[in-house]
Amino acid sequence: MDDLDQKILAAMATDSSTSVSRLARRFKVARSTVQARLEKLETNGTIAGYTIKLGDVALARRIKATVLIYCEPRATIGVVGKLKSIPDIEMVATSTGRVDLIAQIACATTEEIDQTLDQITATNGVQDIESLVHLSVKFDRSI
Repeated sequence: MDDLDQKILAAMATDSSTSVSRLARRFKVARSTVQARLEKLETNGTIAGYTIKLGDVALARRIKATVLIYCEPRATIGVVGKLKSIPDIEMVATSTGRVDLIAQIACATTEEIDQTLDQITATNGVQDIESLVHLSVKFDRSI
Protein backbone atom coordinates (compact mmCIF):
# COMPACT_ATOMS: atom_id res chain seq x y z
CA MET A 1 0.00 0.00 0.00
CA ASP A 2 1.53 3.28 -1.08
CA ASP A 3 0.94 6.92 -0.14
CA LEU A 4 -1.98 7.37 -2.56
CA ASP A 5 -3.74 4.30 -1.17
CA GLN A 6 -3.29 5.67 2.36
CA LYS A 7 -4.73 9.05 1.32
CA ILE A 8 -7.72 7.42 -0.38
CA LEU A 9 -8.40 5.26 2.69
CA ALA A 10 -8.18 8.25 5.03
CA ALA A 11 -10.56 10.27 2.84
CA MET A 12 -13.04 7.38 2.58
CA ALA A 13 -12.86 6.73 6.33
CA THR A 14 -13.80 10.36 6.93
CA ASP A 15 -16.65 10.36 4.40
CA SER A 16 -17.45 7.10 2.61
CA SER A 17 -19.81 8.89 0.25
CA THR A 18 -17.00 10.91 -1.37
CA SER A 19 -17.21 10.41 -5.12
CA VAL A 20 -14.39 8.93 -7.17
CA SER A 21 -14.28 12.16 -9.20
CA ARG A 22 -13.88 14.28 -6.09
CA LEU A 23 -11.07 12.04 -4.81
CA ALA A 24 -9.34 12.25 -8.19
CA ARG A 25 -9.47 16.05 -8.17
CA ARG A 26 -8.33 16.21 -4.54
CA PHE A 27 -5.28 13.99 -5.13
CA LYS A 28 -4.59 15.27 -8.66
CA VAL A 29 -4.82 11.88 -10.37
CA ALA A 30 -7.09 10.42 -13.04
CA ARG A 31 -10.52 9.19 -12.05
CA SER A 32 -9.63 5.76 -13.43
CA THR A 33 -6.60 5.65 -11.11
CA VAL A 34 -8.77 6.20 -8.03
CA GLN A 35 -11.33 3.67 -9.26
CA ALA A 36 -8.60 1.05 -9.84
CA ARG A 37 -7.11 1.71 -6.40
CA LEU A 38 -10.51 1.35 -4.72
CA GLU A 39 -11.17 -1.90 -6.58
CA LYS A 40 -7.76 -3.23 -5.49
CA LEU A 41 -8.41 -2.24 -1.87
CA GLU A 42 -11.81 -3.96 -1.99
CA THR A 43 -10.39 -7.11 -3.61
CA ASN A 44 -7.56 -7.51 -1.12
CA GLY A 45 -9.94 -6.99 1.83
CA THR A 46 -8.57 -3.64 3.00
CA ILE A 47 -11.99 -2.10 2.32
CA ALA A 48 -14.69 -4.46 3.56
CA GLY A 49 -17.65 -2.22 2.71
CA TYR A 50 -19.07 1.27 2.72
CA THR A 51 -21.47 2.69 5.25
CA ILE A 52 -23.15 5.85 6.38
CA LYS A 53 -22.58 7.69 9.62
CA LEU A 54 -25.81 8.86 11.18
CA GLY A 55 -26.06 12.47 12.24
CA ASP A 56 -26.94 13.62 15.73
CA VAL A 57 -30.64 13.89 14.89
CA ALA A 58 -30.87 10.27 13.72
CA LEU A 59 -28.69 9.01 16.57
CA ALA A 60 -30.83 10.81 19.14
CA ARG A 61 -33.83 8.76 18.03
CA ARG A 62 -32.11 5.45 18.76
CA ILE A 63 -32.08 3.88 22.21
CA LYS A 64 -29.08 1.63 22.72
CA ALA A 65 -28.52 -1.25 25.07
CA THR A 66 -25.73 -3.67 25.82
CA VAL A 67 -26.83 -7.27 26.23
CA LEU A 68 -24.74 -9.83 28.12
CA ILE A 69 -25.54 -13.27 26.71
CA TYR A 70 -24.91 -16.55 28.52
CA CYS A 71 -24.89 -19.53 26.14
CA GLU A 72 -25.29 -23.24 26.66
CA PRO A 73 -21.99 -25.15 26.41
CA ARG A 74 -20.68 -25.37 22.82
CA ALA A 75 -23.64 -23.35 21.48
CA THR A 76 -21.92 -19.99 20.96
CA ILE A 77 -21.20 -20.39 17.24
CA GLY A 78 -24.81 -21.35 16.51
CA VAL A 79 -26.15 -18.51 18.64
CA VAL A 80 -24.01 -15.96 16.78
CA GLY A 81 -25.36 -17.23 13.46
CA LYS A 82 -28.96 -16.83 14.65
CA LEU A 83 -28.35 -13.38 16.15
CA LYS A 84 -27.18 -12.11 12.74
CA SER A 85 -30.78 -12.37 11.54
CA ILE A 86 -32.07 -9.90 14.17
CA PRO A 87 -31.83 -6.46 12.51
CA ASP A 88 -31.69 -4.36 15.69
CA ILE A 89 -28.48 -6.07 16.81
CA GLU A 90 -25.63 -3.81 15.70
CA MET A 91 -22.69 -5.82 17.03
CA VAL A 92 -21.88 -9.11 18.74
CA ALA A 93 -18.52 -9.87 20.34
CA THR A 94 -17.15 -12.82 22.26
CA SER A 95 -16.01 -12.19 25.80
CA THR A 96 -13.79 -13.57 28.51
CA GLY A 97 -15.13 -14.47 31.93
CA ARG A 98 -18.59 -15.74 32.75
CA VAL A 99 -20.36 -13.95 29.86
CA ASP A 100 -20.10 -15.71 26.48
CA LEU A 101 -21.26 -12.91 24.16
CA ILE A 102 -21.80 -9.17 24.33
CA ALA A 103 -24.32 -7.63 21.94
CA GLN A 104 -25.15 -4.02 21.25
CA ILE A 105 -28.68 -3.27 20.12
CA ALA A 106 -30.27 -0.03 18.93
CA CYS A 107 -34.01 0.54 18.67
CA ALA A 108 -36.37 3.46 18.21
CA THR A 109 -38.47 2.73 21.32
CA THR A 110 -38.23 0.85 24.58
CA GLU A 111 -40.96 -1.46 23.29
CA GLU A 112 -38.68 -2.42 20.38
CA ILE A 113 -35.83 -3.04 22.83
CA ASP A 114 -38.14 -5.34 24.78
CA GLN A 115 -39.09 -7.23 21.60
CA THR A 116 -35.44 -7.58 20.57
CA LEU A 117 -34.53 -8.88 24.03
CA ASP A 118 -37.37 -11.42 23.72
CA GLN A 119 -35.94 -12.55 20.36
CA ILE A 120 -32.48 -12.98 21.87
CA THR A 121 -33.85 -14.91 24.85
CA ALA A 122 -35.87 -17.19 22.54
CA THR A 123 -32.77 -18.07 20.49
CA ASN A 124 -31.82 -21.74 20.80
CA GLY A 125 -28.62 -22.07 22.80
CA VAL A 126 -29.16 -18.92 24.88
CA GLN A 127 -29.39 -19.75 28.60
CA ASP A 128 -29.86 -16.26 29.98
CA ILE A 129 -29.31 -12.58 29.20
CA GLU A 130 -28.70 -9.40 31.12
CA SER A 131 -29.54 -6.08 29.49
CA LEU A 132 -28.07 -2.67 30.23
CA VAL A 133 -29.93 0.23 28.61
CA HIS A 134 -27.67 3.18 27.78
CA LEU A 135 -29.00 6.33 29.45
CA SER A 136 -26.70 9.07 28.16
CA VAL A 137 -23.48 9.09 26.17
CA LYS A 138 -20.68 10.95 27.91
CA PHE A 139 -18.33 10.58 24.93
CA ASP A 140 -18.01 8.30 21.92
CA ARG A 141 -14.72 7.94 20.04
CA SER A 142 -16.32 5.81 17.31
CA ILE A 143 -18.24 8.76 15.89
